[in-house]
Amino acid sequence: MAEQHNHEHDHDHEHEEPAVTKVIGEVPDLSKAEARPITVVGNPVLHRECQDVTAFDAELSALIDDMFASMYAAEGVGLAANQIGVDLKVFVYDCPDDEGVRHIGHVVNPVLEEFPADRRRVLDDGHEGCLSVPTAYAELPRPDYAAVSGRDKDGNPVRVEGTGFFARCLQHETDHLYGFLYIDKLSKRARKDALKQMAEGTPKYATVSND
Repeated sequence: MAEQHNHEHDHDHEHEEPAVTKVIGEVPDLSKAEARPITVVGNPVLHRECQDVTAFDAELSALIDDMFASMYAAEGVGLAANQIGVDLKVFVYDCPDDEGVRHIGHVVNPVLEEFPADRRRVLDDGHEGCLSVPTAYAELPRPDYAAVSGRDKDGNPVRVEGTGFFARCLQHETDHLYGFLYIDKLSKRARKDALKQMAEGTPKYATVSND
């Protein structure tokens, strides 16, 4: 997922993100990692459900390191494996929430949990962007709370929950692994506008041509 973006006409004043006051997770050691180019909308790997991970080994750990390196190179806050052309259910994140907490980690074979029945459902109608739809942003309402269950790189059970912008990230990345981009959730008009933004923009990071 792309970093937060605010159009000039969206607010009368500049939006200020809260200062990071806490970090959950550890910054990965990427000394041996390689940043890979990003696949973009239209690449078949983005438009189908990815394969479940069955081998929790050194190859998976190396992939996760490369995913972090690729995400940082593209200045994103989340990245799914199919965004670097790998057909496996894995995503990584380094994303702030709206309270100034920085969340860092990865989830293998993630499943988005049903929204809790005892929690008040509030929609966040913020703008969303995607590294696989470079330079485009659109308003997309999403629940302001999300929880994802899965495994870590060693096969241990993990559960990650988040609010605000981080909740958006968890939903966005899990969607990727089941073959959906955020633009698939937009109206036809909004989707067309997002693709126009992409066509008119120039990404600041390496992408894979669909030619």
